[in-house]
Amino acid sequence: MLALACDHVGIELKEIIMDYLTELGIEYKDFGTYNTKRCNYPEFAIKAAKAVASGECDKGILFCGTGIGIGIAANKINGIRCVCCSDCYSAKLSREHNNSNMLSLGARVVGYDLAKMIVKSWLDGVYEGGRHQARIDQISSIEKHQTII
Repeated sequence: MLALACDHVGIELKEIIMDYLTELGIEYKDFGTYNTKRCNYPEFAIKAAKAVASGECDKGILFCGTGIGIGIAANKINGIRCVCCSDCYSAKLSREHNNSNMLSLGARVVGYDLAKMIVKSWLDGVYEGGRHQARIDQISSIEKHQTII
């Protein structure tokens, strides 16, 4: 199951991707926002990211104006590797090499058809492991040893 979340700018793209996921037969859980009233993306990013980090959802897709802010917010949750992509190649390799578990898209950056292609490339990507695992382990170690000063 995928976790989905957005801010007021990303809601239209989120709805288009929800329809696309339904076409693909992929289940999802929508963590908001649910309308175009101005809101702050961290609130929704964190809900979706916690669902992915806890295992409630397998992966997640986030939406805001650029995809950057909502992705940064999600990456504050330990265990989340959220990538902001505006092309299919980066989306595919983020899964194959980085085992990304969340994708963020910019509603003001990518069109609807490109967004669908990016989502499909990301979903179809399979983590290769091997030499890439050492890097994932290093990232996890940073999370475990991080202290607040």
